[in-house]
Amino acid sequence: MGRRFSRRGVLLAAGGAVIAGALARPAPAGAAYSTVDTYATTVNGDAADVYHPHTSSPHQPWPVVLLLQGAAVGRANYAGFARKVASYGFVVVVPDHTRVLFGVPGLYADGAEATWTVAWAAAENARTGSPLYGRIDAGTLLLTGHSFGGAAGLGLSTGLSTPPFTDAPIPAPAQLRAAAFYGTNNAAPGTTVIPPVANTIPVALIQGSADGVASPAGGLGTYAVLSGTPKLYVSLTGANHYGITDVQNPAGARPDLSPQTLDQADGVENIARWSALWLRAQLGDPVGRAWVYGLGDAVDTTVETQFER
Repeated sequence: MGRRFSRRGVLLAAGGAVIAGALARPAPAGAAYSTVDTYATTVNGDAADVYHPHTSSPHQPWPVVLLLQGAAVGRANYAGFARKVASYGFVVVVPDHTRVLFGVPGLYADGAEATWTVAWAAAENARTGSPLYGRIDAGTLLLTGHSFGGAAGLGLSTGLSTPPFTDAPIPAPAQLRAAAFYGTNNAAPGTTVIPPVANTIPVALIQGSADGVASPAGGLGTYAVLSGTPKLYVSLTGANHYGITDVQNPAGARPDLSPQTLDQADGVENIARWSALWLRAQLGDPVGRAWVYGLGDAVDTTVETQFER
């Protein structure tokens, strides 16, 4: 059953105080880990950054989240987002993948990165000397993605990645459990046609209301044609296409000429929070479920949501 909330405090007035009390540890707007560490690695030869809770934390092992980058957006631009997602109890892997797309070499996500990241996680978990030795849940993979990377992730959500989002068709790894994408839709380029998405894992679409590159109409239309549930749509007021990155219009990427009215840091924080709590919800976390299935919309004045479960 899907629901949309536009009035704040509805759940809090209807027994939500009990849920709010449960969420007080951590608070609804907070994360589980105050300290996040990072280190450099390679994933199938691609330079990558890894973000994870400080290893003295007792809650282990941590699931792996792969971030699929937007077209021509270097991994360093996602540092704030990745750090925040990691603070909710994840190992976040952010690779730079270069390939040739339509004859042009550049940073373009590839669906094959999911399979490569599963292999990396198993090896890193077993590698003596790794900061994450024995601390990775190598049997669980989750996805986040931005723009082109999110579109690549949508393919993976159906169980099969196909060109142009990979060089050769490749099945999604069995370890893939859920996904959350920002500024992503399945609209055919240059048209209003949105082919259906036969997703076999839960998918959340987070959309800036001021996005001038990937339109809100395309995002909402893609949510409507996601055939699998659970699914979630989050509209973030005042965010544009680069609400997820540390700066507006990263160098080399297609600029968004639609101005963002939401503070940049607040946008990154909110997108990361909704992404992380959605992923936690799909792993059975009651805090995540309470947040994404109503309470978050009731208390977060920057969003409106729809969901089915």
